[in-house]
Amino acid sequence: MEANEKASVAKVPSPDIGAALKDAAIAALITLGLAAPIMGLVTVQSLGKVQLEPHWMRVVLAVAVVFVGRLVLNLTLWAPKAGKSAPLITPQVEAQLKTVTRYAAPVALAVAVLLPFVPGVERTTIDLATLVLIYVMLGWGLNIVVGLAGLLDLGYVAFYAVGAYSYALLSTQFGISFWLCLPLAGILAALWGVMLGFPVLRLRGDYLAIVTLAFGEIIRIVLLNWQWVTGGPNGIPNIPKPTFFGIDFTAGPGGFADTFGLTPSGVHRIIFMYYLILALALFTNYVVLRLRRLPIGRAWEALREDEIACRSLGVNTVNTKLTAFALGAMFAGFAGSFFATRQSLVSPESFTFIESALILAIVVLGGMGSQFGVALAALLMIGGFELFREFEDYRMMVFGVVMVLIMVWRPRGIVSSRSPSVFLKERKAISGSLVQEGHG
Repeated sequence: MEANEKASVAKVPSPDIGAALKDAAIAALITLGLAAPIMGLVTVQSLGKVQLEPHWMRVVLAVAVVFVGRLVLNLTLWAPKAGKSAPLITPQVEAQLKTVTRYAAPVALAVAVLLPFVPGVERTTIDLATLVLIYVMLGWGLNIVVGLAGLLDLGYVAFYAVGAYSYALLSTQFGISFWLCLPLAGILAALWGVMLGFPVLRLRGDYLAIVTLAFGEIIRIVLLNWQWVTGGPNGIPNIPKPTFFGIDFTAGPGGFADTFGLTPSGVHRIIFMYYLILALALFTNYVVLRLRRLPIGRAWEALREDEIACRSLGVNTVNTKLTAFALGAMFAGFAGSFFATRQSLVSPESFTFIESALILAIVVLGGMGSQFGVALAALLMIGGFELFREFEDYRMMVFGVVMVLIMVWRPRGIVSSRSPSVFLKERKAISGSLVQEGHG
């Protein structure tokens, strides 16, 4: 009897080679249909004419990689196994990842603070770190809307644009300094967030995503066509830079280097801008963490889990949604104003849908609701893009492959677990005392 049971347990069904080949062939045909027009035909301009240049070897390589990879997966990882297959990420590994995350956040903060003074760090590295921090701040702002409140927003770049153009117009037309324009840009972006929130109060899921996507495109088209205000396709140039408590970063007398007795260098402004966006990002993180512990933060999480149950418990879902849109838009406005002063030029081409998709991908891949996960995803995606700058034709392909792999092995994001917003310590103490007294 025991021998029969052992034999039945040890018996593993062999993979169906024919079905595996058929599935791999179907995946290869789909790849051929997608890769042929995108990778096989490339537009080039020659002698004033636009022509299509064939690159069929790229298509053949892509189809071969997909076919072989799908076949290998069908015969190994996706092959039928005896009994219930073990999960890829066990609870023990999940607990270890949670512990690593707890200690990795302070280490990452220390590295970010000391980065400009690390030996061997060049100006380009600081510039890249500044760009990464912009997307970290945008990801944390969108995390309020998507990660905490559960509202799918595909037009988040519109608030980013409102903040950038608000600072550009106020500084160039009225001469208002950056430090005064920064809160004004956030307030104006929050106002537009409320204006978006009102029409979508009864929408959810795909319908909400479509409306927010349309809102982002409306803002971009308005910026493109309202030429006498926004400059149209040319944008707004010569945006002033912020000062260090009234001290300019000029090389002349009275400048930053002259005031502190330093050798004049353009790196001083770069380091100042880096620490400025670092302070703004840390401020965003602090506010989000504090809001999560307040009643409004718990209302966001309740709304994300079940809107009907949330409404039945007496939570005002209208105010909850509007505050999520407004606060998320406010931080996008802050980031937009910094983007404008860093670039000294804003134009509609900087606020396309791909930016919204990139910020949303950062939130989803990092782990919705996880602050450290969003920061890690921004570092990997923005910094990783720079590593593939020399392979411009394959950057988006690698980006798509990475997204698919993370969604397969970590469907809830890189950091899928986070500490609860509220710890019921008093309740645990009361229940423990009741058990000791014999009332349990």
